[in-house]
Amino acid sequence: MLPILYEDDQLIAIHKPTNLLVHRTVLDKHERRFALQMLREQIGQRVYPAHRLDKGTSGVLLFGKSRDAGRELSWRFERQEVEKTYLAVVRGWPAAQGEIDHALARRVDDLEWIGETVSTEPQPAVTRYKTLATVELPVAVDRYPQSRYALVELSPLTGRRHQLRRHMKHIAHPIIGDGTHGKGCHNRMFADYLGSDRLLLACVEMRLVHPFTNEPLTLTAPLAPELAALIYRLGWRDAVPARFWPT
Repeated sequence: MLPILYEDDQLIAIHKPTNLLVHRTVLDKHERRFALQMLREQIGQRVYPAHRLDKGTSGVLLFGKSRDAGRELSWRFERQEVEKTYLAVVRGWPAAQGEIDHALARRVDDLEWIGETVSTEPQPAVTRYKTLATVELPVAVDRYPQSRYALVELSPLTGRRHQLRRHMKHIAHPIIGDGTHGKGCHNRMFADYLGSDRLLLACVEMRLVHPFTNEPLTLTAPLAPELAALIYRLGWRDAVPARFWPT
């Protein structure tokens, strides 16, 4: 069963676990489990995804319960009217806070219209980040006798594909567990030394105006148990707001 964070007549939000695709994709032909189908079977009706989360990312995933609701939600994401907060574990110690303003080439996927010419020119992309906590572990990685990591809060102001993962790589602080944009030696250290082999990225909160009631809506997904346990083990318990901890 997928944990339901919010539901009304028009919308439903779930807590997507890591390693679950939102929908079927040619990029992972052998996968047989999808959040879209699982939720449809769970509640007994069709649902329409309003946005994407990468397979490895856990957290808030919002759907419309009708085609019109899904379309209206998608428009709000496209118009950047939805505020999103992520937590991530990254390599190194970033600045206390900052803004990454770095255009990203558009990446076409199997949801693009067949036959449509889609430009892959770089599109504006902006992410704000804040460092919540840091740690230095007595484990040699690469050419360093010790290894440094940080817990960061990420707020994407635009919605480019893989934006957070690509932006953190751009500033040389890749997200741990990212097999595409990260660094293998640090990913392996977390797997071997800390028992963590997932992408350490979670969408913990989403804020928007309800498209049908016009009331403010805040959707919060507490950290997945395995991610919460890792953050606790790294000594960052007090750095995470209480509403993001599992109850």
